[in-house]
Amino acid sequence: MLTHESLTVYHRAIEFVAWASVLIGEKQISGPLLDQFKRAFISVPLNIAEGAGKRTAKDQVRFYDIAQGSALECGACLDVLVALKGAENLEIARGKGLLKEIVAMLRGLTRSRVGDDRVGESDLA
Repeated sequence: MLTHESLTVYHRAIEFVAWASVLIGEKQISGPLLDQFKRAFISVPLNIAEGAGKRTAKDQVRFYDIAQGSALECGACLDVLVALKGAENLEIARGKGLLKEIVAMLRGLTRSRVGDDRVGESDLA
């Protein structure tokens, strides 16, 4: 087993990739939104995996931060899809739920590596 395969957050990110792949097929998303969304949802598990393989906490956190940013970008892409009338809020709820879990787990990993007193998504609500 590779290091990242033992992380629950990695498995949730792969679950989101599968969910997002079905969504883009069903909704016929195209153009710049499709390109941006695909880059973002593919980035999440790749950066988690790369971070898990790093030897220092600083390097791990850097990749987990990138993964978190990509997860938040995925959420924004879903919001844009709804705004463009390409989907309803109810249709994207599962994806948003997965993203919320992923962001929370990544923040937890970051805190466990270096301690973290930065403002987070939940602190802004």
